[in-house]
Amino acid sequence: MFRFRYKLVLCMAVAVLLWPWCTAERAGAWGFYGHRRINRMACFTLPPKLFPFFKRHIDFLTDHAVDPDRRRYAVDGEAPRHYIDIDHYAHHGEDPFEVVPRRWNEALTRFTEDTLQTYGIVPWHIDLMHHRLVKAFRSLNVDAILRVAADLGHYVADAHVPLHTTENYNGQLTNQVGIHAFWESRIPELSAEKYDHFVGRAAYLDSPLDAAWEAVRASHHAVDSVLRLEREIAQRFPEDQQYSFSDRGRGAVRTQSPEFARAYEEAMGGMVERRMNASIIMLGSFWYTAWVDAGQPDLRVLDNKAVSDSLKKVIAAEEEQYRMATRAFGRDHPE
Repeated sequence: MFRFRYKLVLCMAVAVLLWPWCTAERAGAWGFYGHRRINRMACFTLPPKLFPFFKRHIDFLTDHAVDPDRRRYAVDGEAPRHYIDIDHYAHHGEDPFEVVPRRWNEALTRFTEDTLQTYGIVPWHIDLMHHRLVKAFRSLNVDAILRVAADLGHYVADAHVPLHTTENYNGQLTNQVGIHAFWESRIPELSAEKYDHFVGRAAYLDSPLDAAWEAVRASHHAVDSVLRLEREIAQRFPEDQQYSFSDRGRGAVRTQSPEFARAYEEAMGGMVERRMNASIIMLGSFWYTAWVDAGQPDLRVLDNKAVSDSLKKVIAAEEEQYRMATRAFGRDHPE
C-alpha cells in the first residue's frame, strides 16, 4: 500500500511540474498539434523508394515537427525563419512580390540584412533547409536526414499560414488581437480529425526556392479574407457567445467557442483544411526533391540504423532550455 501511495504522489508531482511545459506546447504556428499532423501525413505522399525509411521513423518526424518553435526560446535569430511580413515592402500600391527579389543575394543587394531579418526570411530559410537535406541524403546520415527533414516540415508549414505573411500577424493593427492562434491552432484543434489529408503523391520541384515563394504568395493572398471574415462573423455573435472555457490540464482556458469557430471556418470555405493539405503535399515534395537531387541514394542501407545517442542528448538539452526559458527570442509569438 505504501509503495502504491508513493507512486501516486510521485506521478501527481511530476504532472504538476510538467503542467506549464505541456500547456505551452499549444503555442506555435498551426499549433503543435497541427505541425505534428502535417509532418506525419507528408510521409504518406512519398514514393516506394522513400516511404519505408520515413515510415520507420514516422514517430520521430512527428514528435520533432515542433522543435523549431521550441528553439525560439533558446536560439536568438530563430524567430525570423518562421515568417515574412511581405506587405512591409508594399509601398505606393506596389506588388511586394515584385519588389522583393526571390534570390537571397539579390535581396541583400536591395535591402540590408537587418531589414530582411526584421521582417522575416521563411522562403529563403526553406531553400537553405532543402540544400541541407540534400547534403544529409548524400551522406546517408540518419541523424542529419531526420533532424533536417523534421525541421523543414515546420518551416514549410509556417509558409502556408496567411498570418505568417503580414505585419498584422495577430490582428493587432485591426483590433482583432488573438486571431493568429484562432486561425492556426483553435480551428485545427476542433476540426482536423474530420479533414481529408489524402492529397496524392509527392512531385519533383524544379525550383524549391520558387516553390517556397509561391506558398508564401498563396498564403498572403488569403490574408484579407482571414481578417475580413472574422470581423463579419464576430458582428453576428454576441461577445459572450464568442468565447468559452476549455479544460487544459488542471484548469480552464478562455478561448473561442466551438460555435464561433465553426461559423468562421464555414465562412472561409475550408481554407484551413486547404492550407494544411497544401503544406502536406509540398513537404512531401520537398523531401522527395532533396532525395532526387542527392542522387537517389538507396536508403535500404539504413534499415538497421537508429537515431544516435548523441542526437538524443542534443535534443534533450534543447528541450531543457525550452522548459527553463521564460520567453522566446525575437518578436512575441501570439498565443
